[in-house]
Amino acid sequence: MQTMLSRGQTEEVGSGSRLIFGTLYPAYYSYKAVKSKDIKEYVKWMMYWIIFALFTTAETFTDIFLCWFPFYYELKIAFVAWLLSPYTKGSSLLYRKFVHPTLSSKEKEIDDCLVQAKDRSYDALVHFGKRGLNVAATAAVMAASKGQGALSERLRSFSMQDLTTIRGDGAPAPSGPPPPGSGRASGKHGQPKMSRSASESASSSGTA
Repeated sequence: MQTMLSRGQTEEVGSGSRLIFGTLYPAYYSYKAVKSKDIKEYVKWMMYWIIFALFTTAETFTDIFLCWFPFYYELKIAFVAWLLSPYTKGSSLLYRKFVHPTLSSKEKEIDDCLVQAKDRSYDALVHFGKRGLNVAATAAVMAASKGQGALSERLRSFSMQDLTTIRGDGAPAPSGPPPPGSGRASGKHGQPKMSRSASESASSSGTA
């Protein structure tokens, strides 16, 4: 348990040291080199960043397979210090001896691979973009057709009886001839009035 704890502490110290001395410190001096436009310092820090990028890439795999190795994190701290030291000039040494000759001999192949990868990624992006648009358009059409089908089914659900009821509620009263009984009643009430008016007219003529 104590060994695992000390290894964990060593890993934390190594990560902090690499962040400060391997990243922040060179970044600040790179800024000063760009600001002062000193070509010598600019080339020096560019070589360091190339080596540090390769070191970070290799570190991704070595942390998985070599983390059990004794003094692994201490060796990483020592390596970063060796790269930065103005006495050892480790980054310049590695770049001039190994990286520059290798990249110079493989530069054309690397450029061709990058161009092909760029073209393929662009084609893949266009292909997946078109496919996504087609899927979205199909989904929109299906949603519209489903909505229209639901509306038509709802309209069909109204029966003829419901439509007749709705029509009967709003229809006006029928304007037809009066029932037979009403005419007779009015005739019976009208006959006395006519006889009375006839007798009045006869009496008036006799008086005259």
